[in-house]
Amino acid sequence: MKLVKASIKDINVLKGVCIDAYALNFHNHWDEGGLEWYLDNEFSIPKLTLDLADKTIEYYFIVYNEKHVGFIKIKTNESSDFSKDSFIEIEKIYVLPEYNGKGIGKFVLQEVIRRSKSKKIKSIFLSVIDTNLKAIAFYKKAGFEFHSNTILDIPYFKEELKGMYRMIKYLNG
Repeated sequence: MKLVKASIKDINVLKGVCIDAYALNFHNHWDEGGLEWYLDNEFSIPKLTLDLADKTIEYYFIVYNEKHVGFIKIKTNESSDFSKDSFIEIEKIYVLPEYNGKGIGKFVLQEVIRRSKSKKIKSIFLSVIDTNLKAIAFYKKAGFEFHSNTILDIPYFKEELKGMYRMIKYLNG
């Protein structure tokens, strides 16, 4: 397993991996027409091009047995109202469903933590749907703790799934 940083030359492959990994996991979280709307807005070539040009955003392919099986999107911040120290946000982390249970998520988190510590990042945060108990338990096991509640403010997403937990992991050296 490895993480491979995506660049502009990878944009078509990145688009395909993003759409497949997201849609196969979350197709049932959307009202009619919402999934297509989201995929068009979030993973279009223009949007991915803007993201890849942004020095605070990084995409990585998750590679397992030489196959792209998912992706992670990381955003680096110096400080905000969330944290006064430098931190990263794991904005998206999705793996194709047929690769669940193979330790891929654990590997990805360990690698992000290792890389963050080497860059002197103070904390990592992420948001997770508050009804996704399996994901919450996974993040807790990785050392993340509950920070706050928030609401996903996005059209077409099912109302009962808009509640989010913000979770944080503090890095000590």
